[in-house]
Amino acid sequence: MAASRIAVYSGTFDPITLGHEDVIRRAAGLFDELIVAVAVAHHKKTRFSLNERVALVEQAVQGLPGRVRALPFDGLIMDLCREHRAQAVVRGIRNLTDFDYEAQMAAMNRKLHPGVETVFLLPQAELQCISSTLVREIAKLGGDVSTMVNPAVAASLVTPPLQA
Repeated sequence: MAASRIAVYSGTFDPITLGHEDVIRRAAGLFDELIVAVAVAHHKKTRFSLNERVALVEQAVQGLPGRVRALPFDGLIMDLCREHRAQAVVRGIRNLTDFDYEAQMAAMNRKLHPGVETVFLLPQAELQCISSTLVREIAKLGGDVSTMVNPAVAASLVTPPLQA
């Protein structure tokens, strides 16, 4: 019996966008199991708490074929890969700036754990301009983000954030 092909797709997902969902959907078709790792994000002030972000990701992946699950994580992605015996890290890239950064991260991750490959996926062309940062800013200024995020995320962006 062949070992399961497990991949990890990590990010802060603050919030999860349709671009993220596109990458998740396609990665789920490539691997037996996909772990969507929602980062604590010590270096960022997030709009949503870790629990809210995990819940929004869980809603987004419901009904996807294959085994997709959302997990919170803190620390190095390579440690999470070791813990879950993942063979790959999936990264979504929208443009050359993303690629430059992600290529550097992939090289560093290879040094930390040579047995884990990095797989780059591009979201559909019409989703490549979407970023969580822009979605948050547009929503904060009262703009319509309904074509950038799923309905649950759009609804959560119009409600005041929970106090930490």
